Amino acid sequence: MKSAPFEYCRAASVAEACALLATHGDSAKLIAGGQSLVPMMAMRLLRPAWLIDINEIAALKFVALEADAARTGACTRQVVLERDDALAAKVPLLRMALACVGHVQTRNRGTVGGSLAHADPSSEWCLVAATLGAQMIALSTRGARTIAAEDYFSGIMTTALAEDELLAQVRIPLLAPDTRFGFREFSRRAGDYAIAMALVTFRLDGGTILEPRVGVGGAEAHARRIPEAEAALAGKPAELATFRAAAEIAADVIDPMEDMQADATYRRDLVRAMTRRALEHAAQ
Repeated sequence: MKSAPFEYCRAASVAEACALLATHGDSAKLIAGGQSLVPMMAMRLLRPAWLIDINEIAALKFVALEADAARTGACTRQVVLERDDALAAKVPLLRMALACVGHVQTRNRGTVGGSLAHADPSSEWCLVAATLGAQMIALSTRGARTIAAEDYFSGIMTTALAEDELLAQVRIPLLAPDTRFGFREFSRRAGDYAIAMALVTFRLDGGTILEPRVGVGGAEAHARRIPEAEAALAGKPAELATFRAAAEIAADVIDPMEDMQADATYRRDLVRAMTRRALEHAAQ
């Protein structure tokens, strides 16, 4: 299929992109990598009247490490982050999760901002942002706005971004150096969308779990942390019985989607398995 007719313009700066969004509102879509937008336009699930290309905006392409956070521009290619050794040393779980994003060709074109703005429930990037408590910095002609991950995702492919806002950068808090992490996902084939995935982090003090984070994606309308599972881990020994109990809770409290890939029961089973395996991975 082919997309419906549209007008195309290339923004040379963030200010120009914001001005174009302010002018065209919900009739416009931003494009950078186009790995999600172009297929949806081809299937006519989206019919923007205007396509605003932000690929040439250098200010949106960067990776910066700070004392307590890593920052990346929205137009930074996913492959750039995957191959950044300095970033991997500070946020090692990021490389692990990024390796599961589609195929190499997808990561070569796909961008950080595109994945987060598209907000697919099965996005590994969205799961990382939700679990680590990332902050999204949005720009418009009205100024800048910082949106916490817990407030950013609101539904299937739905975010808190306003129609005239451009997602400019993402700030990911750095974890303590001794933080352990685990990531597991299930898909029909390598590179397919995840039907369920889990990302966990925690610290150990004499075998006792501290500061646990449990995030689940692919199974619900959007990726999110599971505080009930985190409560079941905090202060408990890092052993299989603890992991199984937390995984059981995660499976019980989610509101699973049903589609051609899986029904609710199957997704609960997958969340249970992925959460337990991610915890076991982190404890190794």
